[in-house]
Amino acid sequence: MDKLARSLREAPIIEKGDYHYFVHPISDGVPMLEPSLLREIVIKIIRKANLEEVDKIVTPAAMGIHISTAVSLMTDIPLVVIRKRQYGLEGEVSLAQVTGYSESEMYMNDVAEGDRVLVLDDVLSTGGTLRGITQALEEVGADVADIVAVIKKVGGDNAMADYDVKTLINVDVVDGRVVIVDEHGDG
Repeated sequence: MDKLARSLREAPIIEKGDYHYFVHPISDGVPMLEPSLLREIVIKIIRKANLEEVDKIVTPAAMGIHISTAVSLMTDIPLVVIRKRQYGLEGEVSLAQVTGYSESEMYMNDVAEGDRVLVLDDVLSTGGTLRGITQALEEVGADVADIVAVIKKVGGDNAMADYDVKTLINVDVVDGRVVIVDEHGDG
């Protein structure tokens, strides 16, 4: 069993309303993220993602940053962080993030028409964050080369209408525990 699967099986579960949320170093920064787990994940992303002629990696703050930074360092592809703070800089694009447990506004800079981007995220659950990102990328005329989420929580409304999202592992929460549905993910 790889480190990612093992770490997910050991993840504690909390409830936010009707939403069962697993607490994991990749998605929450708790417990601490071991370098060997991050390294395993980055290698899997690089092997799975379509990186051909990708100009930029795009990721949402905050929990996509550590993963995307490591991928950027390994591939020399520049990183764009979509953040929750508005700066009002030229070319800033606003987008809505609607998840199973929150709604917020996010902001993107430095992506232009014709840019070929790889979108990276920590977890695909409701699809709200990735839908907001892909809509904003479409608005500026960027080409989404690929989308990779490390973990997919099955059972949610996580289908992306116009995009196939590759995942490294698919899980569900059953009886207060994380259950591995597909150890190799999608794509």
